[in-house]
Amino acid sequence: MTADAGAALLTDPMAVFAYLAAVLALVFWLSGIPRLSKLFEITPPVIYAYFIPTLSTTLGIIPAASPVYDWMQRYLLPLALLLLMITVDLPSIARLGGMALLMMLAGTLGVMVGGPIAFLVFGGVLPEDAWMGLAALSGSWIGGTANMVAIKESIGTPDSVLGPIIVVDTVVGYGWMGVLLFLSAWQARFDRWNRARTEAIEATNRRLAELSSTRRPIDTGHAAIILGLGFAASVAAVAAGARLPRIGEPTIINASTWAVLIVVTGGLLLSFTPIRRLEEVGASRLGYAALYLLLTAIGAQANLRAVLGAPLYLATGVLWIAIHIAILLLVARLVRAPLFFVATSSMANIGGAASAPVVAGVYHPAMAPVGLLMAVLGYILGIYGGLACAWMLGQIAT
Repeated sequence: MTADAGAALLTDPMAVFAYLAAVLALVFWLSGIPRLSKLFEITPPVIYAYFIPTLSTTLGIIPAASPVYDWMQRYLLPLALLLLMITVDLPSIARLGGMALLMMLAGTLGVMVGGPIAFLVFGGVLPEDAWMGLAALSGSWIGGTANMVAIKESIGTPDSVLGPIIVVDTVVGYGWMGVLLFLSAWQARFDRWNRARTEAIEATNRRLAELSSTRRPIDTGHAAIILGLGFAASVAAVAAGARLPRIGEPTIINASTWAVLIVVTGGLLLSFTPIRRLEEVGASRLGYAALYLLLTAIGAQANLRAVLGAPLYLATGVLWIAIHIAILLLVARLVRAPLFFVATSSMANIGGAASAPVVAGVYHPAMAPVGLLMAVLGYILGIYGGLACAWMLGQIAT
């Protein structure tokens, strides 16, 4: 039974923030221990970043509601998205070739279409606000966790809905990743059956030489610049979003949506400027840290009992993924794409930057950067594709 705010062991906002930060630090410290590597391959750190705070709330260690949660959700998301977007290399993505981009778009289309179809099938037996959770899941399945949080904030998905959604994201998403890893042993047979145009992979291999980057340890000056730029842009985007009109019925574009669109678009524009060189000192890594810290706040507000509704959500997720796979295979057959592009584009959508390079590297060890670049494209598509999917889900729900 979840304790109320007054009964929680920690109630001071700063103490709650410190506890969440300590949980995140502990999770990543444990993930770096070699003996636990297998465990974190099966269940990635993001799962613990969400569920440990949920369990902590259930046990009465931290409250289910706190001003610090509101602050973290309002400002850490724009901060994380900006730092991820300014590192995007759009010219490199364009040079990956038409087939890679087409397969990536096919995977995105599969997610956008699969969600509404699955909701049409199972919507009658799911909770009334399930469409909002599925909309957030569409963001996760077009680019990763950052987009899930962005869509969640954009349409106001209740935190109570996210419990079963995280279960679906993990069980179905990572289950499909396991299937893709298994299929890597069959790629030669698939490519022969599909009469695949493998010259696309050879061309991409040649382009990998152009994608090198120089990294160096971050210093105090660069850390100050990254954090100053990130927080200033976050506050400016939130303030600007509050002054722009709401659009849609049910509301799809509100103040939070505008803030997200502002930082994503602004970050992409900045990626063409010298500011992009902040990635050399770890801008995106700080962005991921802010994102995972935000997830701890979301987890702290979730109702653990919502997971009891997961079986129906799991069935919805399986049908959704099946539609995504069917569209990918159909397009692959039409354009004679190698299995590598099928697997990598699928995981770049479903798993994002954390998983796509792993899958790409299993199929072709030198191609892991391709998976990362396709996942970056997924981050861009996820904001806009996820909002479109959310609108369709909202229309079906009403």
